[in-house]
Amino acid sequence: MKRCRPQGLMKGDERILGDTSFVMGVLAKAEENMTRRYAIKQSGLDIATIEKRICDICDITLENLYCRGRYKRLVEARSILCFWAVQELEVTMKDLAVRFAITETAVSYAVRRGQNIVQKRGLKLF
Repeated sequence: MKRCRPQGLMKGDERILGDTSFVMGVLAKAEENMTRRYAIKQSGLDIATIEKRICDICDITLENLYCRGRYKRLVEARSILCFWAVQELEVTMKDLAVRFAITETAVSYAVRRGQNIVQKRGLKLF
């Protein structure tokens, strides 16, 4: 038995995806994110660049950034690093967990904390 699609319905039917303006907004946002990530990769931004930027912002040394401890300034610096690394460079939380010798769950919390800190302070990566 052959199934026929009703006339006028396409695979991307509005009833499935939503209003046309919603779909166009989602596509525009995706393109913007892709363009931004491409520009970041072309600029040569890497984890070392982010580390240096955070050390400048938080007035700490690179050694202190990776030393263990729960000092507020260090926790904030590490959280910002986790957020920017995941958000901008698409570094996996697993890689960051290995780098900091913590669990992936702890990195997940740090990313959220870093996002709040960046938004609250209005920090920019570059």
